This record gives sequence, structure tokens and C-alpha cells, in this order.
Amino acid sequence: MDTKGSSAPELPQLLGQSPRRCTRALGAGEKNMLSSTTAAQALATVIRPCYGPHGRQKLLVTATGETVCTGYTTAILRALELEHPAAWLLREASQTQAESRGDGTAFVVLLAGALLEQAELLLRAGLPRAQLREAYAAAATEVLATLPSLVVRSLGPLEDPFWALYSVMNTHTLSQTGFLTKLVAQACWATRELDGSFNPERIGVCTLRGATLEDSCLLPGLAVAGKPCGQVTMVLRGARVALFACPFGPATPNAPATACLSSPDDLNKFRNGSEQLIEKQVFQLAAMSINVAVVLGEIDEKTLSRADRSGIMVIQAKSRREMVYLSEVLDTPLLPHLLPPLVPGKCQRVYGQELGEGLAVVFEWDCPSSPALTLALRGATTEGLRGAEQAAYHGIDAYSQLCQDPRLLPGAGATEMALAKILSEKGRKLEGPDGPAFLAFAQALRSLPEALAENAGLAVANVMADMYGAHQTGNFLVGVGEEGLINVAQEQVWDILMAKAQGLRVVADVVLQLVTVDEVVVAKKSPPQQQDLNSDSKKAKKCPSLVKKYIWKT
Repeated sequence: MDTKGSSAPELPQLLGQSPRRCTRALGAGEKNMLSSTTAAQALATVIRPCYGPHGRQKLLVTATGETVCTGYTTAILRALELEHPAAWLLREASQTQAESRGDGTAFVVLLAGALLEQAELLLRAGLPRAQLREAYAAAATEVLATLPSLVVRSLGPLEDPFWALYSVMNTHTLSQTGFLTKLVAQACWATRELDGSFNPERIGVCTLRGATLEDSCLLPGLAVAGKPCGQVTMVLRGARVALFACPFGPATPNAPATACLSSPDDLNKFRNGSEQLIEKQVFQLAAMSINVAVVLGEIDEKTLSRADRSGIMVIQAKSRREMVYLSEVLDTPLLPHLLPPLVPGKCQRVYGQELGEGLAVVFEWDCPSSPALTLALRGATTEGLRGAEQAAYHGIDAYSQLCQDPRLLPGAGATEMALAKILSEKGRKLEGPDGPAFLAFAQALRSLPEALAENAGLAVANVMADMYGAHQTGNFLVGVGEEGLINVAQEQVWDILMAKAQGLRVVADVVLQLVTVDEVVVAKKSPPQQQDLNSDSKKAKKCPSLVKKYIWKT
């Protein structure tokens, strides 16, 4: 029996055939790898229509039954119920990209799916998995080494970052991208340190329903959606803040309770006891010098009246997420009961701010490490505000990366096409398995500008042919635009070098892991432990194994 793989000269001919025409029998390990390819391709099929500035959105029904209209890859992947381990691994890789660079999750999913698809063709052509992994690793190293040579522009230390951030934020479905980019650029520039460093935590984002996106503005300090409820509407000096995730008033039991009152005296005692409890709670807050209470819950009128007399500003918050953010910034716990915190949050001043029909509460500090500005976003719908908020965060993350490395690459698929050209030229000269692997890597890179053209509604075959011809002549600034090919330098469409390099590293890691998968082993759930007084050691030896093997068939 011949166990040798196909020789290198035979691989190009075999790769030209359809996978079904390759008659070589696949081993069990290769079949498992092909099942991983199928899972990755299925995930990429879901994400592909959302890629790029002309990507479409999806109506996403979450596990809680909430319907969300979104085109963000991170949100879609988070809501999907995945079964195949390869799909789980790919989602984890894309989340790593989102956490480290803020964007590029769709890039990771699509490129990984395309590389695994090409790996399937190489396997069917007879390339052993070990050689495939080594060849893919060499191609990834070549791509990362070549990437800095494609840099065409850098953001200057005293330059307005608007032009660099616009292409990043323009990938989101927004009606006023230019206006929002201008606000984000102003906030980033204003909070940049004198030494050129930038801390993205110094910029907050607050969403307020009402008006339009053009009514958004910058507010000093940290602003959250909420309203002052009592007569005390501001604390202008030495604010000491307590955060409560409970009603501001007497505790309400989870189970319904009925007071047993047999006489008017019992009723008076019950009322007096409630009033004494309210006075005690407010007195405890005042004794700890708490003068600002932020509440996520209902506010009792009597308790609010006592707080007014004690000079405590009571704020009713609207979002638990903002309460958690306040807890992190103020370094004080979010309390489940109306008790004073051991360490209250401190800031310089707290006051309410009216923005048209919306209300926000602003917390200001004087220390340099605290939040300096808040981008108050306005919008008519929750979905529109969610999209604007996500775009703003991506712009802030992009500026943070540019402060670390200001280099920019051609966008709109031009970088991927240029890398594909370089890999193809080198792959044709290489002997052994590296040659076909380099060509396969190049083909996977070409799938990204192809997805951009497809989502823009262009004639994909014609656009790709023209783009290929332009890059062959040495014009690597040609990318995919709304109406056809564009010069990315003239249209100011850029990709950040740090984000692109990190995305390629993440893709290389996950693909190199999946091409070496030999078998998918799933552990069965352990049965509930039951004490058996008459247990027999011989019977225990006959218990079945708790490990079950699953072979996903393609």
C-alpha cells in the first residue's frame, strides 16, 4: 500500500481539478479537518454579507427574545449557538481581535474560512497535513514580513486625525459619518497627553434618545443618562458618591407580604416604623458624608424628601451598564441595599445637563487620570444610537492604535490584493509544498476584495479582473469602491497597520491549529453522583468511559 503523499510537481495539476474528481481516499484525521473547514465556511457565510462599508444588516433575535438590527460581527457571533468545536475556536479568535484592536472581527472570520477552504483543496490533492501546516506557517510569516512595506502614509503627531478615523468609522451604517467622526477626532485630540500618549478610558460615550445625530455634542467629565429627582440638583464641590442597584426607600420583599394589623395602634406603629427606617437609612448616608446617590430602581417620595433635607442629590439612572461603568471609574461598589459604602466614590462636582428633551448627569474630576470628555450621542431610535455608539468606540480605539503606531495601509481591499500578488509571484518560484501553499494563501486573500465588490452590488468578475490587472502593473493603491475601482489615496480609505497585522496573526494561529486537528473528542456529561452503600469495586470497573468520540461527516 502506497502511503506517500503526492509529489510537489503533481500538486498543481491536482489542484486544478474539482474536489470531487480527486479520487484519493481521505484518512479519518483528514475527514475531521474537512469537517472543521465546513464549520468555518458556514460561519463565514453568515458574516460575509456584513463585511465592508456596504455590508448589510441582520435582524438578530437574541436568546432573551430581543430583536436587534445589527451588522456588527461581534454581536452576531456572540448570539449564535455554535456546536462544532472549530466554530467555537474561530469565534474565540475573532473575539480576541475585537478585544485587542476593537475591530477586524469580520476580517478574521472571512480570511480564516477562505484559508481552510484552500487547505481542503490541498489535502484532497494529496498534500500531507504536516507539510500543509509548515507551508501555511511560512506563507503567514512572509505576509507579516511584507506588510510594513505597503505602508503609504502615517498620522503626524500634530495632525488632525479626522482623515485617518473617517475610513474606520465609515464601515458602519451611519447617515452622518462625517459629523460623528469630527466629534470623535475632537475628543481624541483634546484628551491626548503632552507626551503624545493617549488613554481611551478618558473618553466616555453616552446615548440619549431624542433629536438627531447632528445634535450630539461633547460634555466635560463623564456623563450618564439619568435625571436628578429631588430639590438638590447639583453638587459643585467635593462630591462623595454612592451607587445603589435597589430602590431608594424601604426594602421591598421578593415574596408578597401582608401586614396583620388588629387595631389602630398597630397601624400607627407600622407607619412609625417605616418612617424611622427611612430616617435611619438617610442618616447613615449623611453620616458618611454621602452627598450624591445614584439609584438604579424606583425612588420613594418620603425617602427622597428626607434626602433633600440632608442635602443629598438623588439621581435615577437608566442603564445598568452605565452604573457598572460608574462603579469602575469611581472605584466604589454597586450596592444591592441602601447602606453607605465603606469607600465612597469621589469627584469634584456633579450636576444635571439638559440636551433638548434629553437629560444627562455629568461627573467632573480635576485629576488627569479621570474621564475628561463624554460624547453625548443623540438619535431617534435605539438601533441608530447603538450603531453610532459602536462606531464611536471603534474610532476611539483606532486613534489609540495610531498613537502607538501611526502607519496606515491602503484600504478597500488594496492591501489584500497587493499581498496576494506578492505571494503568487513567490509561490510560482518555490519548489515543494511551499509553492502551492503560497498560491492558496494568495487566493484566500483575494476573497476579501471580492466580498467587498459583492456587497457593493458590483459585477464581481469584472471588478476583480480589472483590479488584478491594475495590481499586476504595480498600482497597489487600487481598491474597491461604491461604484467600482478607486484610488484609495485619493479617496482617503485606509487600514491601520496594527489592526491588520494583529488580524493576520490571529488568523494564522487559528488556521494552523485547525489544520492539525486529528479527531474531535467530546466528553459526556457526568451523571449525578449518588451514594451507593453497597458499591462493588468490580462493578465500578465495568462503568463505561466518560469520553465519547464524534466524527463530523462532510
